[in-house]
Amino acid sequence: MKKLLLTGFEPFLDFPINPTVKIVNALDGKAVGNYEIMGHLLPVDFNLAPKEIAEEVMAKKPDAVISLGLAAGRTAITPERIAINCQDGEPDNSGVAPEDKLIEENGPDGYFSTLPIRRMVNRLKEAGYPSAISNSAGTYLCNNVMYSVLHLLKSANSEVPAGFVHIPASHELAAASKKSMASWSDTDLLEAIKLIIKELD
Repeated sequence: MKKLLLTGFEPFLDFPINPTVKIVNALDGKAVGNYEIMGHLLPVDFNLAPKEIAEEVMAKKPDAVISLGLAAGRTAITPERIAINCQDGEPDNSGVAPEDKLIEENGPDGYFSTLPIRRMVNRLKEAGYPSAISNSAGTYLCNNVMYSVLHLLKSANSEVPAGFVHIPASHELAAASKKSMASWSDTDLLEAIKLIIKELD
């Protein structure tokens, strides 16, 4: 059976709950399609997150990598098309707030996802789940991790597919938040990610 590294993030900023935590914990050690899931939760830290996921990739040698992140306010599951070589945004959980900083000094401007994102979106829509390709992963930790993994794999001439998928808020997060936001049930979020994983085959 193939191995999939599936990552999520801890809570961050004004979000006391990150629904990626439940998904990664629920699937860790499970089999989905032809893949055994190796789950890992990343810190919301510009310095630590890229290093951690690189260590996981090098140590576990997965056959595919899918990173999950929360995009509160989005209404659909959105696989990201591209990651850009830029760090910027609000402070991370360590208080670091880079401005216009490169992720890799000598890296290219961007990397396209190597996941089958169009097939993933179509599979979700066929199953009745709202989904669309996103053309901006932002400049925060989600983009940082996506870029870092793709850079690592490209530098190693690896053909391991990798990329990033943003998910909406969960009902639990929406109920706990001071802001109004669209939300999905934990069950729907989990089932949608399972469908995305099955599309790797």
